[in-house]
Amino acid sequence: MSRKKKHKYRSEPKKFELPELNPETKRGVAVIFLFAAAALLLLAFFQIAGTIGLVLDELMAKGFGFDRVLIPILFIVIGFSLLFPERSKLGTWNYLGLLFFFLSFNGLVNLFWNDSLNPGLEKLMETGGLVGQALGTTLQNISSFWGAFLMLTAMLLISVLLTLNTSLRKVIGLHRHLTGWFGAMIHNRRNAALMREIDPEVEEVEEIEDFSEDDIEEVDEEETKKAFRTSSLTPAVVPPTEKVLTTRQHRKVTLPIDLLEYRSMKVNSGDTERNKEIIRRTFEQFSILVEMGEISVGPTIAQYTLRPSEGVKLSRIVALQNDLALALAAHPIRIEAPIPGKSLVGIEVPNQTIATVSLRELLESKPFKSRSGALSIALGKDVTGKVWVSPLEKMPHMLIAGATGSGKSVCINTLIVSLLYTNSPDDLKMILVDPKRVELTAYEGIPHLLIPPITKVDDTVNALKWTVREMDRRLDLLSKLGARDIASYNQRVEEKMPRIVVFIDELADLMSTSGHEVEGAVVRIAQMARAVGIHLVLATQRPSVDVITGLIKANFPSRIAFAVASQTDSRTILDCAGAEKLLGRGDMLFTSAELSKPVRLQGAYVSEAEVGRIVEYLKREEIPDYNYAILEKEKTGSIFDGAASDDNDPMLDEAAGIVIQAGRASTSLLQRRLKIGYGRAARILDILEENGVIGPPDGSRPREILSTVWPITSGGTNDNEFAERKEFLNIEEVLEVPAEKEEIPTEEVEKTNVIITEEPDDKEMTEEDFLNAQEGNYLDEK
Repeated sequence: MSRKKKHKYRSEPKKFELPELNPETKRGVAVIFLFAAAALLLLAFFQIAGTIGLVLDELMAKGFGFDRVLIPILFIVIGFSLLFPERSKLGTWNYLGLLFFFLSFNGLVNLFWNDSLNPGLEKLMETGGLVGQALGTTLQNISSFWGAFLMLTAMLLISVLLTLNTSLRKVIGLHRHLTGWFGAMIHNRRNAALMREIDPEVEEVEEIEDFSEDDIEEVDEEETKKAFRTSSLTPAVVPPTEKVLTTRQHRKVTLPIDLLEYRSMKVNSGDTERNKEIIRRTFEQFSILVEMGEISVGPTIAQYTLRPSEGVKLSRIVALQNDLALALAAHPIRIEAPIPGKSLVGIEVPNQTIATVSLRELLESKPFKSRSGALSIALGKDVTGKVWVSPLEKMPHMLIAGATGSGKSVCINTLIVSLLYTNSPDDLKMILVDPKRVELTAYEGIPHLLIPPITKVDDTVNALKWTVREMDRRLDLLSKLGARDIASYNQRVEEKMPRIVVFIDELADLMSTSGHEVEGAVVRIAQMARAVGIHLVLATQRPSVDVITGLIKANFPSRIAFAVASQTDSRTILDCAGAEKLLGRGDMLFTSAELSKPVRLQGAYVSEAEVGRIVEYLKREEIPDYNYAILEKEKTGSIFDGAASDDNDPMLDEAAGIVIQAGRASTSLLQRRLKIGYGRAARILDILEENGVIGPPDGSRPREILSTVWPITSGGTNDNEFAERKEFLNIEEVLEVPAEKEEIPTEEVEKTNVIITEEPDDKEMTEEDFLNAQEGNYLDEK
């Protein structure tokens, strides 16, 4: 048998490549070099830098003359611009302006301080140096002294405009402001000198800008005393104000953008051309010919676009995700086939360095400044660097889901801060629910809150029920006024109705404890609250079907999915796969009713320190006005309340009699006797418990009977008949009709069943009498 030849593969020698430096490291090196060079030049100018300083100063003097003192100043300015790019970011035109300023100033110095056209070297070192001589003398030879002066002056003014990146009108206005400031300073000093001449003991006061005598008016002393006496004797009466949500007036609170930090970090996507060639060769190995297109580098990923040849199925391309990840040594890789609106396929490869998108950068962007909605929120940046801003009014509710640590809480903070920067407490109110007690409690004390951040499940249920009642109240107001939404309503009334946004940080905890009540309230709000300006933002870290139910998902078309563990969770959130390929740390997929496919974004980041500064600023500006009635449990109706409640069941009186007669209370007893369902029977027992007739549930045993007296609501009151109608179903006493009263019509008997008497009889009520009383035949037999 012939042996198989063993092929020996020679490994190519590895090329030595230095790792690419971080952009922040490069910037730091440049700043240190500029500051060190500036310090050395200044020491050399004052001849205190030794031999090296003398040689360096002589060379700089020969080249630039006395203007060499400007060079270290320019180095310091450029160094500070690199050290603090968020405060003074210099571009190419700014650097050109600095260069032109130095050259034109050097030429003007040489033009005015040189007596001859061919001065000596010592004279040049004292004026503009060789550079100034070359520029000034050349212009003077071709255009005379005044022509050179005109051109150099124009060049100097242009350099100032380029350096400051401003308009000529502002530069001229600066001259006026400086003149006015100097004039005011001289005027104040003269006034202080006159005051010292009049009274030498008077100390010099601080200078006040923009002081003028026109602001002082003469006031009669007698009128002042009279007004003082009147105001001191007459107490100020403040009319009591009713605590209504739409009547409290707040000051306009404007948050300064400086409370947020500016983070700039250059993205490192590696060798994109090399990755592009690897992708093409990998598809070619599997007999798929593609034409590579453009490369878009985003904050998190780099997207390589390609156009497959005709006849290639997209399913073959999508199936090669793992092979591409192996060839590129990158994980995970996501293939978008096709890119919406293009006949291209996108290969998304993670960057080697992920850039942080700051919220300040988004708030200062043009899309956010040109927003149309009142509740516009900044979401993040896509792969092309486009800023995504979406109005909450059009969503109108949002669902956020993702694994622990993927960025949900930071996203909620971003949404809240975006709303705080665009809405005053008059325009926006919020309810924050934080079962974890560590995320949203930092916002306690800001004037935008209706109630302090809620951390208990029972309080959350009460708050959601209050929101439902507030929604119904607002719908009634809009219906009476004939307005279609809250915007048109606010245009027609003076007391504007604020919008309400409810943030719930962890929905899974609420659904596991009070799922039925929470789901019912959430679904009702999501279906009907858009027109009245009430919006929901729900977040959960467990995107399962028992938390994000079908009813909830159907009413939340706008959703954000962060990194999840499985494709099943991704389909639960977005109805499609893809979220399991995300990288975390704010990498998300956003979808809404307007988008055909989810869009991959890098969410904005806001730190705890930034949130703390914003909260402290808002606390200093205004005091919150909490409405603690939101957390109160909704009361059921009773005859002693003067009005019936919505929970007053028509069979409540009959059920009370059955329970009192049987001596025990259970849902099965009411279901069997009244022929009703379990839900209605349980609700009736809850009402009886709240009214003190029965006790709380005790495991599998029936509830204890606490009272044998039950108030039944009568048909109504009439001053001519009875002052008050009350009936007590008491199995130990029989109630008689008073003799002095007129006979009551049959219709009234049918309404009231049993007539209330003022003096009970000592007769005992039999079981037959009790049953007749329930059927309305008790009076007929009497």
